[in-house]
Parts: sequence; structure tokens; C-alpha cells
Amino acid sequence: MVDQEQTTEWRQLREFADVDLTRSFVLSWHVESGSLIIEIDLLLMPAHTFYETPRPAEKACIRPAYIEFPACESVVPEGGTNGEPAAIAAHLGHGAISGFRRCADARYEISGEFGTVFVDAERPLLKLRTP
Repeated sequence: MVDQEQTTEWRQLREFADVDLTRSFVLSWHVESGSLIIEIDLLLMPAHTFYETPRPAEKACIRPAYIEFPACESVVPEGGTNGEPAAIAAHLGHGAISGFRRCADARYEISGEFGTVFVDAERPLLKLRTP
């Protein structure tokens, strides 16, 4: 159970300024050098530094990006058990993100079409992929 008083929604985390995670899509999960990497198609808001006006056939400014959780200690799907983070990440699904929050210091909850996943790691980094 998550203590509601200690949670911080993603919109309040500086790493996610000027993006909309709830209109973004998880493509894959993997562990690289001890960091959890979540590949995403990220929706940029007009105030974002790298926002570009969508082309006529597009409805939003979507850019390839990834969320990196350095020093990842655990990745646990809801109802699952602890195990090797790389093995667990390899079996997580893809889909639209519906929620992201910090539950406590170094614990994060990510939910969406792929289910709910708990991550114990350092503060996440959001990085755009270069073309």
C-alpha cells in the first residue's frame, strides 16, 4: 500500500516539465549498466525547448525519448515478486502510460496498459533521443 501523503505525481517532478506522460507510450524496458531504461514516444508540450509545430498529418509533437532510472535496485510488477531487474524488465509489456509517481524516496510507481510496475532506483532522468 502506498502512503498518499508521501506520493509526488509526475507533473510535480522537475524532470517531466513541459511534457505529457499520459499521452506518451512505452515501447520497451531493459537494464543497461545497472540502470533501468524505458524507451518511450514522448509528447512535448508547446513550452518545451524542443517542441516543434506538428506537421499537418500529425496531431501532437511526439519525440523518441527514454526514462533512465540510475542505480536500479528492483523492478517489480504489481502482484509479482522481486528478482533480477534485467530479467523482469525483459518481460514487461508496452503501451500507453496512465500514471507515474514517486511513492517514497527512491521508489517509483509507473502504470499503464502494461500494468503497474514499482521501481526502486535513484531519481529518474528524462532524455530525448537524437535523430
